[in-house]
Amino acid sequence: MASTTHRSTVGAGTVGRLAHWGSDMATTAVRYSMQRIPLYRRDRRSDEGEPPDLDRELPGDPATVQRAREGLGPLFHRSYWIVVTDEVLTGEELINYILEEPNRVTPTEMARFETLDGHPARNLEVGDELIVRLPGPWNGPVRVVERTPTSFRLATLRGHMEAGEIEFRTSTDPRGFLEFRIESWARSGDPLFHLLYERLPIGRELQQHMWSQFCRRVAAVSGGVRMSNPACTTHRYDPTS
Repeated sequence: MASTTHRSTVGAGTVGRLAHWGSDMATTAVRYSMQRIPLYRRDRRSDEGEPPDLDRELPGDPATVQRAREGLGPLFHRSYWIVVTDEVLTGEELINYILEEPNRVTPTEMARFETLDGHPARNLEVGDELIVRLPGPWNGPVRVVERTPTSFRLATLRGHMEAGEIEFRTSTDPRGFLEFRIESWARSGDPLFHLLYERLPIGRELQQHMWSQFCRRVAAVSGGVRMSNPACTTHRYDPTS
């Protein structure tokens, strides 16, 4: 009887997750088609030298980190950024605002930052581990591995759909404007995502849409005047072995 009950519970949970995935994917597709924003983009094979050291020592248990070398296909260096002026919040204050509660600037129909026990992520610090809940069959476990006054960095953990790192930072551009930038170095973490990202445009388009929306929300939170639409560049490093 206990075994039957357990199977029923597992089955109901699986059906619930599939329904949730389907609902989120449908919402994401509709919003993507109806709310696409102008986005400057440039994709190319890399001409910018070698990637940074992605095998360096990181805080926390090294056995649970999903390094870029463990991924599939090319290494992609992606940057998304937006520039504002006359901002109310400084760059440091913006980073603090995001870390206090990242879902405030995240398009939550596409991604939700949660603690490992399912609560909304708040007040993130180096060493914290969390789950980025995503539509479809993936969730994105990550760890905060770096924090400066104007930036923070996440590393992917086992089970993430990508293998690598992503950084969020603010800076002052040459014109004196405030820039917010998201920069990642990653490979696909599993064959399905490799197919959707590398072979088909679905994964890439939805990812660009999500981080572009994130950039726009950060710009709005800054209280400043947006100087442009979000921009995106992608550099591809083909594996040599």
